[in-house]
Amino acid sequence: MPAVSPPAPVVKLVKRTTEPAATQTLRSTAAAVIAFAVAEWVLPDPHPSPLTAPLTALLVVQVTLYATLTTGIRRVNAVVVGVLIASAFSSLVGLSWWSLGLTIFSALLIGRVVRVNEFVPEVAISAMLVLGVAQVANTAWERVLETLIGAGVGLLFNLLFAPPVWVESAGASIGGLGQRMGSMFRALGDEVSGNHPVGEAAARLHEARRLDHDIVEVDASLRQAEDSLTLNPRVRQGLLYRVVLRTGLDTLEICAVVLRVLTRTLTDLAKARQDESLFPEDVAACLRELFTHMSDAIEGFAELITTSIAESGEEAEDRLADALAHSRRARDRVADLLLEDVQEHPRQWQLHGALLAEVDRILDELDIDKRTERLAEELDRRSAEMHEHHRRLRALSRRLRGAAPSRIRAGD
Repeated sequence: MPAVSPPAPVVKLVKRTTEPAATQTLRSTAAAVIAFAVAEWVLPDPHPSPLTAPLTALLVVQVTLYATLTTGIRRVNAVVVGVLIASAFSSLVGLSWWSLGLTIFSALLIGRVVRVNEFVPEVAISAMLVLGVAQVANTAWERVLETLIGAGVGLLFNLLFAPPVWVESAGASIGGLGQRMGSMFRALGDEVSGNHPVGEAAARLHEARRLDHDIVEVDASLRQAEDSLTLNPRVRQGLLYRVVLRTGLDTLEICAVVLRVLTRTLTDLAKARQDESLFPEDVAACLRELFTHMSDAIEGFAELITTSIAESGEEAEDRLADALAHSRRARDRVADLLLEDVQEHPRQWQLHGALLAEVDRILDELDIDKRTERLAEELDRRSAEMHEHHRRLRALSRRLRGAAPSRIRAGD
């Protein structure tokens, strides 16, 4: 009996619950509820509903543990400073349009002084919330306590329940970028035969330019993955994962830039040859073969950098090496044919040279040996930075240990 597949809505729901947005929604809700319950239990009766605690927990809990630790302190600082500003103003003036404006102005100004960075508006928001409440003196300190409770719950929530690692979603983004670039190479291969309209060539150029936007989105996904690997107790080789993905995306970004230049070269050739074929038929056939192999190479490269070493990394590397070898042989045949064509028809010879140079640059960036060298250099650089950081910490520790006996002797 064949297995019954689940309904499409169920599949979509299951997939959606594994996405960062859905996970963050569940985590933030749980942390906010826990913070509210703790504040209700800690604060003395009678007291108003401690909504500042769940608000702070909601703000502190981020998708990654690293983001929680780095932003939590700044958020707490912003809320506490706003509460203190409101307390100071409430003891001097009441609530009016000019006192409200002065409070907001002071809060925004002091927020920049205390360096809460992107949370400067929260200083003013906290000040306004407290300023508009009766019995401000007591409410202010209760709000400070609620803020600390909410921040503590948010931090402990991510420490006890480590956020997920978003390496898989970042890998899917990089893989999607590689597939889009591979599709563009195949499309270029289909368009080099016969007369190529300038409009179609220009459309392909605009498509290559849109890769910049795709790279920005992939970079944001990768940054989230890098944050999720930092300080995460479930990850043992976080540095290696970060370096592999980051250097891989850097290579794809360079290839995207060169691909855009390549489409510009083909557009210029289409403008110069509007009344004739873009290339002779033999050259076009070899170029079609070359772009097909380059498509396989760039997709293989994306697969290689997103494939776990424990899975099929060697197979992905073999496929990439095979695609690169075929690409280089096809490139050499294209170069020979273009040389013969230039000798017979010397027009636009510089565009032929530019086309070959751009192909060479992409193949060089995808080269396995070059990638290995780049990985080694980046790992060495990161290791040197960590060693320098630990060296400074050890030196500071030695100075502190040396200063302690000195103080003891001075006290004697």
